[in-house]
Amino acid sequence: MNETDVSLDSDLLVVQEAARVITRAADPKPAIYAILRILSQLLGLNRGRVLLPCAQSEDVLKVEYAYGLTQEEIERGSYAIGEGVTGKVYKTGQIGLIQNIDEEPLYIGRTVYRSTLPDESVSFIAVPIINEDKPVGVLGVHRLRNRQREFRRDVALLQVLSIFIGQALHVRALINEQTEKLSFENRLLKNKLQGQGARYGIIGQSPVLLAAIQQALQVAYTATTVLLLGESGTGKERFARMQHLASPRADGPFISINCAAIPETLIESELFGHEKGAFTGASTMKRGKLELASNGTLFLDEIGDLDLDLQGKLLKVLEEKVVQRVGGNKDIPVDVRIVAATHKNLQNAVRANRFRLDLFYRLNVFPIRLPPLRSRNGDIPLLAQFFLDAANIEYGRDAGFAAGVFDLLQAYQWPGNIRQLENLVKRAVLMSSAGAISSMLIKKILDDEKGLEIAPQAPGSYEPDKDPEADLANISALPQFANGVRPYARVREDEADSLLDALRCHQGNKTRAALSLGMTPRQFRYRLQKLKL
Repeated sequence: MNETDVSLDSDLLVVQEAARVITRAADPKPAIYAILRILSQLLGLNRGRVLLPCAQSEDVLKVEYAYGLTQEEIERGSYAIGEGVTGKVYKTGQIGLIQNIDEEPLYIGRTVYRSTLPDESVSFIAVPIINEDKPVGVLGVHRLRNRQREFRRDVALLQVLSIFIGQALHVRALINEQTEKLSFENRLLKNKLQGQGARYGIIGQSPVLLAAIQQALQVAYTATTVLLLGESGTGKERFARMQHLASPRADGPFISINCAAIPETLIESELFGHEKGAFTGASTMKRGKLELASNGTLFLDEIGDLDLDLQGKLLKVLEEKVVQRVGGNKDIPVDVRIVAATHKNLQNAVRANRFRLDLFYRLNVFPIRLPPLRSRNGDIPLLAQFFLDAANIEYGRDAGFAAGVFDLLQAYQWPGNIRQLENLVKRAVLMSSAGAISSMLIKKILDDEKGLEIAPQAPGSYEPDKDPEADLANISALPQFANGVRPYARVREDEADSLLDALRCHQGNKTRAALSLGMTPRQFRYRLQKLKL
């Protein structure tokens, strides 16, 4: 038997052994370690390592599996995408063959220092690990340059083994995804079976959420007026509906109205109704929401935006249990329970004479503060999976979350709370391909969302926007934009000086400063916060 036949036999032996350990191992770690050991012991391809994108940053490759490397060398094995031979192989998907590492400027001796290698010429070979036509990692080895064995044989063998390794990693990723999905589906099922709020569509098991649910159910069987406090998107309407369904009024109507979404000229008619001929266009009698909700529950969302005059009329309803339609003078008895909600600080609104103190006391009998999503530890994956299942049904898809997605979602601050998370999941389902929602897609969507002019409020702040008309005498002199307000735009570092100059010009008055720049006070405060001014 000649040397070529021996070489072929050793190659075949390596491939057979690699195939055996890959097919038998459920965990890729021992299988990949075995392959790297075989390469070293049978073929002299030493210090083998497999580098994969880092879980914390997909722009960095790190040594995940190795044979013949010390722990210190493994920890040093980190390369940016495109950096050195390893980074370039990953970026281009092409083979890297360095016959003499001492003569190659692109080679970086970071993982294994040159001083620890033999004094003779050392070569380095790196091949991409491919899955679905794109690099997912890099397989790299050292070998002595002056060996009888041809480089092309080593490269060809490493390419075959990289396919085995890629399949092992792919299967493991699928198993992890399926396991993670089943885990969250089980938690969802457990939540539905055991959670007090689950029967009312409130998903989550965090202590802060459970405390709010317990408070809401505590007064559900009473006629007490409840005030729901919390940021926009925290699920206030769902809590109001839960209180209705858990109350003796469950068989009656549940009617919801957003006081901020209806023009002032129409909201009185919406709430109290109107008589025929009460105003131009009132061709028929119309019953208002307060009448329609009799024997049931009326949810008044964004109560802080209700006009002062209407606040007085609402107070009469709460005290006397009667309504008068617009254009009428007859008291109509109503039996309605009011659940109100706001994201604003009504106490500040009372001090600013924008909310009646007597109405505040009538509404604030039992306040319940709903937690923002970012403080609901552990609930984000449950909600994301719940919204994913719903979106798959709605759009006829079968999308699933890839590994790493839940880590990204839990690290985000969610200024838009549950509503924002639901919209993000729907968008991800529509944008995903091949049924997989990758962490890269989620990161892209989150990066786009970070440019929106929405800032999470500090717990308990709920500060109302100030009324610029009460603070400025000459608005006409200010810069004019569409609708009088500057359009939303990303916060830029170079805005800091203009913001501070505006504050100085207006003696620290943020409302005046905001309007001088064509912003709302909220836009102005958000920029101060983002730029840490």
